[in-house]
Amino acid sequence: MVSKVNTVAFQGIEARPVDVQVMIAPGKMHFSIVGLPDKAVAESRERVQAALHASGLSLPHKRITVNLAPADLPKEGSHYDLPIALGLMAGLGAIPSDVLNDYVVLGELSLDGSLANIVGALPAAIGANARGKGLICPASSGGEAAWADRDMDILSPPSLIALANHFRGTQILSRPLPAISQLTDTLPDMADIKGQETAKRALEIAAAGGHNLLMAGPPGSGKSMLAARLPGILPDLTPGELLEVSMVSSIAGELADGKLTNRRPFRAPHHSATMAAMVGGGVKARPGEVSLAHNGVLFLDEFPEFSPQVLDSLRQPLEAGETTIARANHRITYPSRIQLIAAMNPCRCGMAGEPGHTCKRGDRCATDYQARISGPLLDRIDLRVDVPAVSAMDMIGKTVSESSEEVAKRVLKAQRIQQNRFEEMDADCRLNAHASASLAEVIAVTDLGGEQLLRDAAESMKFSARAYHRILKVGRTIADLDGVATIGRIHLAEAIAYRTAGERLAIAA
Repeated sequence: MVSKVNTVAFQGIEARPVDVQVMIAPGKMHFSIVGLPDKAVAESRERVQAALHASGLSLPHKRITVNLAPADLPKEGSHYDLPIALGLMAGLGAIPSDVLNDYVVLGELSLDGSLANIVGALPAAIGANARGKGLICPASSGGEAAWADRDMDILSPPSLIALANHFRGTQILSRPLPAISQLTDTLPDMADIKGQETAKRALEIAAAGGHNLLMAGPPGSGKSMLAARLPGILPDLTPGELLEVSMVSSIAGELADGKLTNRRPFRAPHHSATMAAMVGGGVKARPGEVSLAHNGVLFLDEFPEFSPQVLDSLRQPLEAGETTIARANHRITYPSRIQLIAAMNPCRCGMAGEPGHTCKRGDRCATDYQARISGPLLDRIDLRVDVPAVSAMDMIGKTVSESSEEVAKRVLKAQRIQQNRFEEMDADCRLNAHASASLAEVIAVTDLGGEQLLRDAAESMKFSARAYHRILKVGRTIADLDGVATIGRIHLAEAIAYRTAGERLAIAA
């Protein structure tokens, strides 16, 4: 007799159906698992045997074969423990075999029969719900899985014996409640920034339209402080974005206690990060920083200090909004719609262009340092702004800066204008920065003065086609912040100024 249990294999954030087929046949005692299992799956034999023994059930002295179908799909992870154990229990008659047909099962077993936390509970629950099935997962993952559908049948037992008792009717498991993380930490406030009005304005525009931003300035000028305050002026995640972000975090095992949060991701990897850490990869092709920052912010401090190969690997995610990791036998795609915020010093010593400073290496110091950023990558950055050293008068003055709350209101208002516009056009995007080139030409309606300015600037500054369309989108965002339908000359002039800001960035371009 062959008993079957439904489970899943993860490919990116997609949960692909897998059948766990368990056969107990006469013969010399043997326990084998086939179907392209990795080391973690192969070791399930020992965990399953120990957990069954701790639950009062011993394996028979027969030949046990577990097949994970389809056999040509690689199986990775420890979440196959529970479906294998339930398949054995059904084969031995310890639980009714028909009760498992309506569930997708996943969970890792401890030696004492308790269920340990697993990764991927939310994508598995969404996949199971799409197939019209319920889900069985560990108790620590139940709050995460409950977000898939309020009417979905979900069981989250703490142990193997608790699940067996539920099926026998001697113990009833209640449906877990959706868990959300109540963040109590306060985000840094824009009011803390002294001076730097140009940089703060650029940060507001970047937040309103989802544009990429590069800040260049000497050490201590406030670049990292500005970037750290961007999450405080961004709106919370929408329900759809929340599920997308949480699915990636679930696969990466970064959902604390299975709790979701509506705060946008803010990732700030060190400049020693490898390409696999940045865009994803490794043996199991896990998501990288660009995917973990999906629908949020990726902040790269000391921008030129990153490996040039790592920086250039960001081109595809910035353009397509997704990252594809190719392997010999499969391809995995992770969503990667990010807002890139980068900060850099103008040169290796950090003081090029500052009054009263002369670099011993001359212009070559800045030229060599900024050349580490390739032109194609720089062309994908919409806003570039100089962040000069803060003067003593700015620090001593009593001027009170705007708070993040005040700036956030303007950002939210501008984003709602964009969302309403794209909904009316039935476009698959929410912010100006995400609009395609053809869509940008439709939404960026300019007056005669703005059209003439754009034509003259494009000809004299030799803008690429990408630069032209990105200037249009930045101009559209500035006009949205002003609450006007037509892009004027003043809006495009500001957008062009950010595109060509500063001698420091002109060297790199």
